Amino acid sequence: MKIGVVSLGCSKNLVDTEIMLGFLADSGHEIEPDPNRAEIIIVNTCGFIESAKMESIETILEMGAFKAKGSCSGLIVTGCLSQRYPDQLWREIPEIDGLLGTNELDLINDIVRQVAQGRRVRRSAAGLFGYDQVYKRISTTGRHLAYLKIGEGCSHNCAFCAIPQIRGPFRSRSLPIIVEEGKRLIKKGAREIALIAQDTTAYGRELGINLVQLLRNLAELNVPWLRLLYTYPSGLTRELLEFISREPKFVKYVDLPLQHVSGSVLRRMKRPGDYRSIVEQIQKIRKIIPGAAIRSSFIVGFPGETEKDFLMLKHFLREMRLTHVGIFKYSREGGTSAYKLQPQLEKDCIEERFQELMELQRGISLELNRSFVGEEIDVLIEAVSAESDLVLVGRHQGQAPDVDGVVYLNRGDFNIGDIVPVKITRAYPYDLVGEVLEKDEFT
Repeated sequence: MKIGVVSLGCSKNLVDTEIMLGFLADSGHEIEPDPNRAEIIIVNTCGFIESAKMESIETILEMGAFKAKGSCSGLIVTGCLSQRYPDQLWREIPEIDGLLGTNELDLINDIVRQVAQGRRVRRSAAGLFGYDQVYKRISTTGRHLAYLKIGEGCSHNCAFCAIPQIRGPFRSRSLPIIVEEGKRLIKKGAREIALIAQDTTAYGRELGINLVQLLRNLAELNVPWLRLLYTYPSGLTRELLEFISREPKFVKYVDLPLQHVSGSVLRRMKRPGDYRSIVEQIQKIRKIIPGAAIRSSFIVGFPGETEKDFLMLKHFLREMRLTHVGIFKYSREGGTSAYKLQPQLEKDCIEERFQELMELQRGISLELNRSFVGEEIDVLIEAVSAESDLVLVGRHQGQAPDVDGVVYLNRGDFNIGDIVPVKITRAYPYDLVGEVLEKDEFT
């Protein structure tokens, strides 16, 4: 049977999609990238914030339209949105034929079989999905890049976040299982492995080990680039930073979602730190890992955020000049402790603050990118440009996949996954342009 799959949301959800694809392929199903030709379509949804929920619902309805055309006989919805709102989805979107949450990945073949027989079915597992084994994942990121999930769930209690309700408490995968999966990903061609979890720094606490022990083992694998994502501020220890600094396989990139810098806002968010401690943390990172690319994300418009709080955040961005910044508008989510906090800011105020920070960071990013012009850096080639087959697209170590910019290159005799020396010739706020150096030009 031809199965079409749409994966929404974060890289952690994408790994779930790849696990389900593995189950499907192992049962003899054909993965069909064109929904017009798929017999059954699966939408793996995101339900984190309002905009993600709306995108998921719109995609469900869009894919459901293929049933009306007669090209598709069934629509299955999985993932965070169906875990969070199963009753509402089942009741209000009759186009859905099958429904699974985040804990029923291994039931996907059974659901496909029943939907193919014309049944409308939903399933719910009694416990949490067992991630602590190596599954036959089907890559959706290309052979050169792989995400490696080291843990699942979250045990933090951030006031704005529903992830613990959706995914359950944090639980680490065992070290041997992670290493074995890393080996398999490399055997399939991975040149960069990005380590992910809701909080990677929480890894191993319930196992009696810590993250650095895992990283030491992974550094022994035969892969050029390893990248650590989703680190929590209080978990980013000196030991961890020093290990990343001295280990050549780990790219010098720190992903540190801070969410805010005002102490009063952070307390209401149930997050650690204040302005001074966060500045000191950024300074510590730069001292231990000179030249490190630092990425962070911030929420504007959190309940009770005053003009002073906002100006503090704005000043922080101007002074710290972080490499990459994601700005998010506060989304009021039912079931979170922030839902009832007062005062809730007006949408116009949130939008204005969002635009101010985006414009500020755009200028900072452009200035930082201009410092690359004339420099020679290594770039991992990822794809041929969608705009022109004469242009290649890649990333340098300071650019994480999907969330940061890219490097555009002249087309040459290279393969996807090659790491090549590039001289940067032009800079834009998020992207760079460069030329691949000939061998006699290498420095």
